[in-house]
Amino acid sequence: MSTTTDTVLAPGAPEAIRFQRYRFHGTSGLEHVFERRLIYVGAESDNDLVIDDPTVSRVHARLEFEGRGFLLRDLSSKNGTRINGVPIQEAYLESGVTVSFGTSEWRFVLESESVEVALARRRQLGDLVGESSQMREIFAMIERVAPRDLTVLVEGESGTGKELAARAIHQCSARASAPFVVFDCSAVSPNLVESELFGHVAGAFTGAVGDRAGVFEQATGGTLFVDEVGELPRELQPKLLRVLETGEVKPVGSGDVRKTDVRLVAATNRRLDEDVKTGDFREDLFFRLAVLRIRMPPLRQRPEDIPALVQHFLDSGGGEGVHVGFETMRQLQSHPWPGNARELRNYVERALLLSGDGGLETRFLLGEPGGSGEGAGSPELARLDLPYKESKALLLESFERRYWTQLLADVGWNISEAARRGEIHRKSLEYLIKKLSLREGEQPSVADVEKK
Repeated sequence: MSTTTDTVLAPGAPEAIRFQRYRFHGTSGLEHVFERRLIYVGAESDNDLVIDDPTVSRVHARLEFEGRGFLLRDLSSKNGTRINGVPIQEAYLESGVTVSFGTSEWRFVLESESVEVALARRRQLGDLVGESSQMREIFAMIERVAPRDLTVLVEGESGTGKELAARAIHQCSARASAPFVVFDCSAVSPNLVESELFGHVAGAFTGAVGDRAGVFEQATGGTLFVDEVGELPRELQPKLLRVLETGEVKPVGSGDVRKTDVRLVAATNRRLDEDVKTGDFREDLFFRLAVLRIRMPPLRQRPEDIPALVQHFLDSGGGEGVHVGFETMRQLQSHPWPGNARELRNYVERALLLSGDGGLETRFLLGEPGGSGEGAGSPELARLDLPYKESKALLLESFERRYWTQLLADVGWNISEAARRGEIHRKSLEYLIKKLSLREGEQPSVADVEKK
C-alpha cells in the first residue's frame, strides 16, 4: 500500500497528513468515494457510509487513516465485520479487499489521487476542547479558514458545540474586535423572522412603532451566526440568498436598501443536502452557505475527549481538585450522551452541587435511579437537566419514533399507505425512516431513545 504520512516540523504548525482518496463499491452497484480521514459506517442516517441492511448495526464500524494505513474497527456490531470472510475486531485495509458489514459486502479500493488534512497540535480553541483527532482536525480547519471571509456551514447534532465553533472562527479572524451576533431561526415566530433578520421601519406592521435594525445591521463589521438555518421559512430563503449575494438588506416596510459588511456562519442539526432533495431547502442557498462545511462529531464518536471535557467543566464550574475515579470515567465514556457535550456539562455542574465528598458520583452524572436524575432518560418526561431546545428535540424524536413505528406496523410497512394516513409526502416519510433508523419489526423503547 502506497499511503504516506508527511509531518510539518515547524514549531506550532499543524501536523499535515496525506492519504489516498478511497471508495467503497457495493455488490448492488452502489459506490461511495471518500476524501475524509475518518468515516463511520452503519445504518443510521448520520453515518458517512449509510448501509440500508437489517444486518448492519446503527453505528457498525469506524475507518480511520492513522499514518500506517486505513485502520478499520468494528464497534461492537451485532453481526460483526469481516475482511475477505475473516472476522476482525480491528485491522488495516489493503486496496481490493472485500469488507463485510453484517451480510452487506463492499470492495475497498484506493484511488490514485491524494488528499491532505491538517491536525492542530493544540487541545483547545476558544471554548472548544478535545484531544481526539476529529477535534484537532476541526481546530486546524478553523485556524485556516478564519482569516478569510468565507461563509461557513457548521453541521452537527444539538449540543456538539456548533456555536462554540462559530465563536472560535470569529475570535481567530480579523473581525474579532467587532460584534458577534447570534440569531436562532428556531426560536423566533415565523412571521417575525424577516423583521429580525433585516429590520423594519415604523408602521411596517402592527406594533412596529419605530425603526429597528435587524441582526445583519447589528453585526456590521463582525460575524453573524445564524443557528438552525434549516428552520428558515421557505419563502425567506431567496431573500437571505440575495443578501449574501449583494451585501444589501432591505428592511420590512422600506423601499431603501442598506449596505452590510458581515461574515456569516450558519449552523444546522439537519441534513440540508437531504432537505434540498425533498425540496424543503433551496439548492442555491445551500451551496452559498456551504462554501466550507465543518461537521461537529457527536460525543459518542469521540469518547477519548470526555476526560478533558470533564476537567474543563470542573475547572470552569469551581470544581478544581474534585476527584473523578477510574470507574466513573469509564462509565462516562461508555454513556451515549444524546445531548452531547452540553449534556455532559450539565451533568458535571449538577454533580458538583450534589456530591459532598470531593468526588463525582456516577449516579449523579448519569441520572440513575436513586440520584437526582430519576426519569431523566424517559421519553415521556422533559429533560430538565438540558436546555429547553435540546430537551424539546429529544421529546420530539421520541414521539416521531413511536408514532411512525406504530403506524408502519399497522399498515404492514407499506410506506405509501403510512404516508397517506399520516398526511405527509412519501419522500418525507422515507427521510424520517432513514433519520430515525426505523426497521421493520422494531418496537420503540426507552433504551432505543437513550442509544440515539
